[in-house]
Amino acid sequence: MSAYELRKSALVTAASAPKREIQYPHKADGKPKYSSEIYGENVFTLKTMAKALPKPIFASFLKQRRGRQVLDKTTADSIAHAVRVWAMDRGATHYTHWFQPQTGTTAEKHDAFLSLVSNFTPGGEEVTPIDQFSGGQLLQSEPDASSFPSGGMRTTFEARGYTIWDTSSSMFVQQGPNGTAILYIPSVYISYNGDALDEKTVLLRSNDVLSRAATELVNLLEPESHVSHVYTTLGTEQEFFMVDRTMYSMRPDLKITGRTLVGQLPPRHQQLEDHYFGRIPSRVLSAISELELECLRLGIPIKTRHNEVAPGQFEVAPIFEEASVAVDHNLLTMDILHKVAHRHNLRVLFHEKPFKGINGSGKHCNWAIATDRGENLLDPTVRPETNFRFIIFLLAVLRALQEHAALLRVAISSSSNEHRLGAQEAPPGIISAFLGDQLNEVLNAIEEDRPLKNFSVPQFQSIKVGGTVLDVKVSTLPHIARDLTDRNRTSPFAFTGNKFEFRAVGSKQSPSFPVTVLNCAVTAAIREITAELRAQTGSKARPSDEDKLTVIRKYIKLTKDVRFEGDNYSDAWVQEAERRGLPNIKSAPEAFTYLIKEKHVNMLTKETAIFTESELRSRYHILNERYAKDVVIEAETLKTIVGQQILPAAFEYRKSLAETAANLKTVGVEAAPEVDTLNELTPLVAALQAEYRKLADAVGSCVEHASDDSNAHAMAAYTDVVPLIASVRNAADALEATVADKFWPLPKYTELLLTI
Repeated sequence: MSAYELRKSALVTAASAPKREIQYPHKADGKPKYSSEIYGENVFTLKTMAKALPKPIFASFLKQRRGRQVLDKTTADSIAHAVRVWAMDRGATHYTHWFQPQTGTTAEKHDAFLSLVSNFTPGGEEVTPIDQFSGGQLLQSEPDASSFPSGGMRTTFEARGYTIWDTSSSMFVQQGPNGTAILYIPSVYISYNGDALDEKTVLLRSNDVLSRAATELVNLLEPESHVSHVYTTLGTEQEFFMVDRTMYSMRPDLKITGRTLVGQLPPRHQQLEDHYFGRIPSRVLSAISELELECLRLGIPIKTRHNEVAPGQFEVAPIFEEASVAVDHNLLTMDILHKVAHRHNLRVLFHEKPFKGINGSGKHCNWAIATDRGENLLDPTVRPETNFRFIIFLLAVLRALQEHAALLRVAISSSSNEHRLGAQEAPPGIISAFLGDQLNEVLNAIEEDRPLKNFSVPQFQSIKVGGTVLDVKVSTLPHIARDLTDRNRTSPFAFTGNKFEFRAVGSKQSPSFPVTVLNCAVTAAIREITAELRAQTGSKARPSDEDKLTVIRKYIKLTKDVRFEGDNYSDAWVQEAERRGLPNIKSAPEAFTYLIKEKHVNMLTKETAIFTESELRSRYHILNERYAKDVVIEAETLKTIVGQQILPAAFEYRKSLAETAANLKTVGVEAAPEVDTLNELTPLVAALQAEYRKLADAVGSCVEHASDDSNAHAMAAYTDVVPLIASVRNAADALEATVADKFWPLPKYTELLLTI
């Protein structure tokens, strides 16, 4: 069967295949279960643990969880027994330490609960099968540390590494094959020497140091609050594309690299602006509904689903949770999406830019700080101008951006996210903060020691303290509350009511590293402001309002350059950012160099001590190596597609045109149309061949000259190979527009984007 026939067959199958349906859980009386009744049923929660354990054992575990004592063997064995029974009652036959190596995804190795006990008798050995799970097996496992990215910290002859149970994240069971289940134990991953080899260890460290710093500042500002713990909250808006799986299987570029390396836009794509919040295609809606059900069972609070801007693009978003749990849940959501999409003959694409010419995908990270008393420290309340605690924490975040914007740029940098950043659809690489007119007015008024301006417009709205109410002038509609801030979709880091939205994070990446870097930078800023406030307070028991205002005014002035309310896509902003001294980092390899600059190294390894210098250097090498490898893989894939599929298809079409023209001339019929098309086609084929050869040479040189300097290798991939990938693509796309459809070997954008 030809490629064209396969494409037609796939279209017919997509249109006629029966849709998968699942039965939503029902109660014994036949009524559907409420979502709240399903939520967390496959999670070994603290409540479940409390029921399964003796009270002294559970109390001992809680002390360990709060960092007050080490988990002893008796407690570990008791928990292991309880969770094994609970999991096996739900069909579990295996368990796994589930961890997050520096690959952007998760890893797991399954071990069976089954064990054999030997008893030697005069008649020989008797073997008894038992189900067993010890405290030692719960606490740690030993994967091969040399087989994951380590940036040189581990080699093949130094292979030992450990996964260790993260007691702050609940264990859970997931469906396995053939009606079985698997017990998942969320874990951190370290080397034999104790170095962090994963994303989670450093995130947990950053949560701890931020908690200590923020708790100190809150209790300095308000001693009567008695706050003992502060934590960061996170909500991840996960964007993705879905395509028909049969179409996907015929695109080697999608299978290997996650994005299309060739392809022309269809006449209609997103230009009518009618896809965003439009009707979700039925097959996709069915898949997302199944995702939501599985997430409910795992205690993942998916709140929102909707169409995104581009055709075939969608988003799901959860209720905000404690940051490390939210990261676990985001990675689980991505994994479940893959599985569920497969069941519906779909394929989910998390690449930041799978299709050229239409919007890419991000993972907007909504980040805030909260106390153990349930107070959001970034909530402006109704009078932000007198809420000094809010303003001080707001300024700490701005100070973090001002001092370490380049680090945040590192945290979002990858070969895939480069295609999205600054492409008039996503934030640019210049990190700035958007606060909105009213909060800017609050800061400006405090700095200038003057009254606030009145934002009311009498004929349309009435003012209320700290915000406004909109009257839409339709008698049957109610007045609605208006937020303190508008939304600036061009800002990489926008304040959106009571949180910051870090919009530059890529859809494919784990949110762990960006949140870790943000936590570290904010911690350093909080400590700096705390020291200033203590110095200003002097010997007084607590800072006065004037002490607070003195420090606030200082940091309003210091952080003014990082605030920007305008269009982040404009050329004028690029020039203005340069005048303000904000870094404009144009490529991932350039960004990576900032990770090892002295200023940032000191903050990460000394001021906050989240990383050791060896961990930081390791991460630097991993980022550079991954970038270079990704680019080379894309180039090699494109070479294969062009050399083995596109050029042969063009040759076949040329042959068909030539034979048709010759046959027409033989019977005395004018063949000018065929000859004209052939003449138009020939230079396009020649141009593609020329660019193809340049790419082959550049890739060969890049691979051959790979050196111990990982950044030089990444930079060579960026400067020498990436532009040629683009030029080969342009030549191939020009050819696609000319070659007859029946000869084209790959599913086109129309089929990929609109066949769901």
